Amino acid sequence: MLIFAIDDEPMALMVLHNAIAEAVPEAAIMDYDMGTAALEAIREKDLRPDVVFSDIRMPQLDGLALAAQVRKSSPGTKFVFVTAYSEYAFDAIQVRTSGYVMKPVDADSIRKEMENIAPLRTGMPGGLWIRCFGTFEVFWNRKPLLFARKQTKELLAFLIDREGSVCSAETIITTLWEGETDLAAGKDRVRHLVSDLKKTLSSIGMDEILVRRSGHLAILRDKVDCDYYRMIDGDMAAVNAFTGEYMTQYTWAELTTGRLYFRGK
Repeated sequence: MLIFAIDDEPMALMVLHNAIAEAVPEAAIMDYDMGTAALEAIREKDLRPDVVFSDIRMPQLDGLALAAQVRKSSPGTKFVFVTAYSEYAFDAIQVRTSGYVMKPVDADSIRKEMENIAPLRTGMPGGLWIRCFGTFEVFWNRKPLLFARKQTKELLAFLIDREGSVCSAETIITTLWEGETDLAAGKDRVRHLVSDLKKTLSSIGMDEILVRRSGHLAILRDKVDCDYYRMIDGDMAAVNAFTGEYMTQYTWAELTTGRLYFRGK
């Protein structure tokens, strides 16, 4: 689970972070002192937090405006306001947030809000963990793994979706970039993305999951731990965790979404 904690006051942000860490010890928590920085992480770094706990009164981009922007870029994210001003409660309801916590924040108030939010995936293991249900996210030791390019992350998602099957550059091009007519340019883009993916995985010592042979690409399924693979292997906890959403930021994943939906019926 990935949670954003946002507050422009350093002490308040530290208190918020500690309360979340105590209430949800299995979560990866990312702190931001500005709403604009959190929004950039979602839009530019392709992070998709499960929950955002945010102060309302902040410079540049207040919590109310931030919630509206996050909803556009990451519709599945739950948003909880954290503030010392009760008069904002009506505004919080108007933007349809998932919750409202009054300062001073403590673990009990965070825990209560988490219990009111729709079921979220918890129990994130250490090491490399890939979440496919909901939005596609990659974690290393319970912290989000950052990618230099959005398309590098999407390439990994596609390889995970293929369950270890070998993929040609042509298959990658026609699936990820529908309508691409310049095959040579597409292959060059694939080469750059493969190099970037290998570099990213090498940074955590996990480049062994990537296999390249004669211009083809695959991942070693047995070396990847993810909710998707656990589900198709019969893990009932993973089966129950699937609520009909799979790699929601990628349109090409809709076929697998349908297959998993009927599998879980």
